[in-house]
Amino acid sequence: MGKDNKSKKYRITSDSMGKMKVPSSALYGAQTQRAVDNFPISGIKFNYDFISAVVIIKRSAAIVNLKLKLINKVRSEAIVKACDKLLTDKPTDQFPIDIFQTGSGTSTNMNVNEVLASIANTFIKDKANIIHPNDHINMGQSSNDVIPTAIHISSLIAVENNLIPSLIKLESAISVKVKEFNKVLKIGRTHLQDATPMTLGQEFSGYQSIIKNSLNQINQTKKLLSSLAQGGTAVGTGINTHKDFGVLVAKEISKFTKIKFVKTKNHFEAQSSQNQAVAFSGSLKTLAIGLNKIANDIRWLGSGPRSGLGELTIPPVQPGSSIMPGKVNPVICESMIQVCSQVIANDTAINLGGLGSVFELNLMLPLIAHNMLFSINILSNSTNVFVDKLLINIRSNSDKCEGYIEGSLAMCTSLVPEIGYDKAAQIAYEAFKKGKTIREVLKENKILSDKKIEKLLDPKLMIKPK
Repeated sequence: MGKDNKSKKYRITSDSMGKMKVPSSALYGAQTQRAVDNFPISGIKFNYDFISAVVIIKRSAAIVNLKLKLINKVRSEAIVKACDKLLTDKPTDQFPIDIFQTGSGTSTNMNVNEVLASIANTFIKDKANIIHPNDHINMGQSSNDVIPTAIHISSLIAVENNLIPSLIKLESAISVKVKEFNKVLKIGRTHLQDATPMTLGQEFSGYQSIIKNSLNQINQTKKLLSSLAQGGTAVGTGINTHKDFGVLVAKEISKFTKIKFVKTKNHFEAQSSQNQAVAFSGSLKTLAIGLNKIANDIRWLGSGPRSGLGELTIPPVQPGSSIMPGKVNPVICESMIQVCSQVIANDTAINLGGLGSVFELNLMLPLIAHNMLFSINILSNSTNVFVDKLLINIRSNSDKCEGYIEGSLAMCTSLVPEIGYDKAAQIAYEAFKKGKTIREVLKENKILSDKKIEKLLDPKLMIKPK
């Protein structure tokens, strides 16, 4: 301890509970250090996008409190400068608190308050205007409305700036493949068994629709995130804040982020539950399930190259094996599938977090915030990688696709309107037992004329209603 003091690695600071030893390089104070000491749990810190959202709230509050004549211009401008510095520099080391902390996120709110006060005070020349973490940075606020507000702000910013653009990009890339594969005939599959013919373009059109529908759902549910709890303070009553604070701060946040936010219609709901976050997370889960289907289908369709389905040729991006030379694996698909599994797990965590709503406050806010941003970020990144590293360079193997059609027993489906289900089934069983095609059995038994057989077994006539 003596050596630490001599080298000045620490400084002594205090809060309402007493003195604390804080690293000399730290901009935070005693309350943050207590949280660091109390919660050495996972080593997982808040994504800086979330910290930035809290800073945006503080910045907006300083401007609004000046308009409401609750803080002077010197302090307001110093706080705004401090906020801008944090938003630009992003000093992650100044926000060391584990996400598994107090359920309200008070520790992180105070962490931001303390860091901002330290920076803001470097712009203060008159001691009479010294800025206090609680009295000035946190003026008109409570952790109980700041953290729910930050969840909505950080999530919606990430959705607008990252997730939605990545999904539009994906939908566009798939649409190109729909056209490219429009005339590639192949066999459909149900239950992993041969089904009737279709085109590869039709198959990809299904993928395109999955993304369109998910995008529509996200665009609908994201509206829930535009409603902010700010202004409700401790339990929703708005104690210790101005009656106009909530409306004005939502307008200021909107102005700064260029995203429309509004004050919640009911602070008691906004602070006591997290149903809106739970609902939006459900949209991310639905997207993940759709993306998993697309990635897994492409993985199977590209299996081989000699002993698999081989209908698609997946672009090689890295060696696939440490022992088998020349092996190339569908690693981009595998990465996407893992991301989807993680998002589904995150949604479960958020659902459980929603159950943490007790009386006037949800007590699992950090858990919800972390998992929500984690899901949005990995979905956005994975989608971009999926397009850039795989989708745009994927190719069809037309010969392989069409080669499966003639040998499929499901070709007998087109015979049903002509000879009936039972007789068509008998032909399929005979073809299977004898190792022959449907066409060969029909001709061998002279069930139909050659001209009729050619027409009924033309796969081009099987890909749409008559």
